[in-house]
Amino acid sequence: MALIHGGQLDKIAELYQIPQAQWLDLSTGISPLVYPIPEIPVAVWQQLPQPSADLLTAASHYYDCDHIMATSGSQSIISKLPLLCRQYLAEKLKVWLPAVGYKEHEKAWRDNGYQICHYHQLPQPAQLTAQCVVIVINPNNPTGELYSKQQLNHLLSHLKNLDGWLVIDEAFMDVISPTQSLIGQTSNQHLFVFRSVGKFFGLAGIRLGFVSASPIWLARLMAMSSPWEVNGPAQFVATQALKDTPWQQVQLAALQQLSKQLEQLLMQHFSVTISGNLLFKTVPLTNAPEIFEQLCHAGVYVRLCDENNALRFGITTDTELNQLRNILQEI
Repeated sequence: MALIHGGQLDKIAELYQIPQAQWLDLSTGISPLVYPIPEIPVAVWQQLPQPSADLLTAASHYYDCDHIMATSGSQSIISKLPLLCRQYLAEKLKVWLPAVGYKEHEKAWRDNGYQICHYHQLPQPAQLTAQCVVIVINPNNPTGELYSKQQLNHLLSHLKNLDGWLVIDEAFMDVISPTQSLIGQTSNQHLFVFRSVGKFFGLAGIRLGFVSASPIWLARLMAMSSPWEVNGPAQFVATQALKDTPWQQVQLAALQQLSKQLEQLLMQHFSVTISGNLLFKTVPLTNAPEIFEQLCHAGVYVRLCDENNALRFGITTDTELNQLRNILQEI
């Protein structure tokens, strides 16, 4: 069964009988400010894609890590890890996942027959078993909860002793300052870290992400991948974006301002504590499904969280913020 994470506006527009062009789509955590697409040489479109050394060099520098592999989005690796795990670890090991978080992680492990354990706070050492796997979404989507390097390194040390894995999804880490990323530590064979290009750079459509891990695991993941895992134009655009430090600095400052404005508006309207980060704001509501329906009927598409107890709002531009303000006053 497919999971709904926001997006797919065409289906929502059809359901509520409002043309797509009239919707305010805040259903994803993707930046509304998009990296300007450079002119792409014709040869990049014509040739079969091949791994780009320039892209990997740019990614290693941007993420400050030694070992990295390009993928067609984090989803590609999320689906492969359970298969890799079955080859090299115990078959019926426990997999710890956040009770609230991006559900594709759980779906991948559950579909492959692993024993699922949920946590609200990181599992304690006494709970961990031999060769278990712990999945951490840091910062969490949709709660925004952030674990420190110290907490994660403490967990990693225990998993190393148990010959287990720590898998960290850092899709939204680009906007966390100071960074709490563990990506620079992936020489450790018990650590995997995912990063996303689509969120911060506003380029979700190019379907490009990265996984950092020990070279032995990257080689095995590469062997499990298709010959043309990442298309050529995506590699070309991402290489420019990862190298463009001035644009990244401007982007971060703009997102800080837009994030602050959206949070203030949501606090004024809902009078609750807002969580999230610079790319989305999550509003806890006891009547979240009802508010979701009202917003949809008004042409505003947000993310109804899986537990039906919160709404996640993507960051808006100034124009969209005014539109949202007017609609919130009406519902």
